[in-house]
Amino acid sequence: MKTKWFKGFAFAAIALTVALGSITSVASASSKLSGRIVINGSSALLPLTLQAKNEFQKLNPKVKISASAAGSVTGPQSVRKGIADIGACDWDASLDVPGFKAFTGLVANKVAVTPFAAITNSNVGVSSLTTVQLQGIFSGKISNWKDVGGKDADIIVINRAFGSGTRVNFQVKALNGSDYMTKGDNYKEVKSSGDMKTAIETTPNAIGYIDLVYVTSKMTALKINNVAPTAANVINGTYKVWGYGYYMTKGQPTGAVKAFIEYIQSAKFQNGSLKKLKFIPLSAMKK
Repeated sequence: MKTKWFKGFAFAAIALTVALGSITSVASASSKLSGRIVINGSSALLPLTLQAKNEFQKLNPKVKISASAAGSVTGPQSVRKGIADIGACDWDASLDVPGFKAFTGLVANKVAVTPFAAITNSNVGVSSLTTVQLQGIFSGKISNWKDVGGKDADIIVINRAFGSGTRVNFQVKALNGSDYMTKGDNYKEVKSSGDMKTAIETTPNAIGYIDLVYVTSKMTALKINNVAPTAANVINGTYKVWGYGYYMTKGQPTGAVKAFIEYIQSAKFQNGSLKKLKFIPLSAMKK
């Protein structure tokens, strides 16, 4: 009896030693990673960046990360100038896109799939618009909600300022490249996704656009051509207004920057926190 007890105790002690050794090994491995990462750019990607930052720093306490968002174009600009290590951008800034030349020397690292939605203030009462109707509204040719099935009220168009990646994606994919209006009594521009959220929530008869992570109960995310802006519809190919989110780096990422990007690209983060934030995992899209 005593022998059996001793053997059991010895086995438990060995198991505990192995477990503690593994924990120590993991902690030791993570503690070797150190440095500072500066991220700037897309406000659409900011919720994802901040969530990943919090998780990554808990695993790697010697890595300090700071993140800000002043619009997609500031991301690659900051990296090119050496101000930031990562430029969050809603388009591949290593290539030409409408309105922006390629940022040569930068590498595009995909981190997420971002669905975008046309949104209205909750008082509007319109739930679906066609591409042609959206083109008319955002160009200023349609200026009253009654012309698209709503009440008799002037449409307030809220646009993102030039340099926004959300603006680029919406223009190309929701408006088929149609031009925006740029002035008028019922037109205003905002600088960030957060500003757009606030403006739509507080401005009666307003319309704008935003990525799904910012959509709230105080606004309506419109169907486009009768297709709802959902992750499922993006994945099945019926909803077209979406884009990849990128982390732009100067050359291939290394060190802590590389580790941080790989953490965001990992299956654990992609299928966990990223999905909870209403982004879509990279693996969900057909190659």
